[in-house]
Amino acid sequence: MSLPTRARTPLSSVAGPAEPPALHLRAMDNLRFIRQTMEDAVYFTAVSGVGEIAVGLTALAAAWLAARQATAQGWLMIWLAEALIAAVVTGGAVVWKARQARVSLLSRPGRRFALGLVPPLVAGALLSVALFAAGERALLPGAWLLLYGTAVVTGGAFSVRIVPVMGLGFMALGGAALFAPASWGDAFLAAGFGGLNLLFGLFIARRHGG
Repeated sequence: MSLPTRARTPLSSVAGPAEPPALHLRAMDNLRFIRQTMEDAVYFTAVSGVGEIAVGLTALAAAWLAARQATAQGWLMIWLAEALIAAVVTGGAVVWKARQARVSLLSRPGRRFALGLVPPLVAGALLSVALFAAGERALLPGAWLLLYGTAVVTGGAFSVRIVPVMGLGFMALGGAALFAPASWGDAFLAAGFGGLNLLFGLFIARRHGG
């Protein structure tokens, strides 16, 4: 009588299944993915409505002064001074609001906002020099409004929804100014840099924390 042979147990079943990745490594990967996703979804919220209101008021004053200049150089100097004042006021207001909200200006949304905002502004500055040198001062109001609006739309794509809407308003005014009589230039600039900044600044200040 023969004894039954003992079945051999495969070595793989003895050793067990392959060891899964360390739990802490998987947790770190998941946290990294979640953090990246949340960071991509965050908008740049440090656009200051109070700053826009201040810029609107200075722009109305600049339009009033510029319309009373006897020379093209005097007119241009008024608006260049206004552009410098607006840049300082807007920058200071953004820094103040970012600190109040504890938002980093160097965050991904902040960098994207700046990357969308700056190139059209640089293009506007270069185009302004070329147009003024060519004696085409009448085209400057339309070019300024149009390119500033473009900057606000592209930068505002990474901010709260009302910001790119404001940019579209500037673009519409700029397009109209390009084909309007030259004597209307300061009125268009007052309506854009003055009126639109005041209107949207009030909305941003009330709805988005200052």
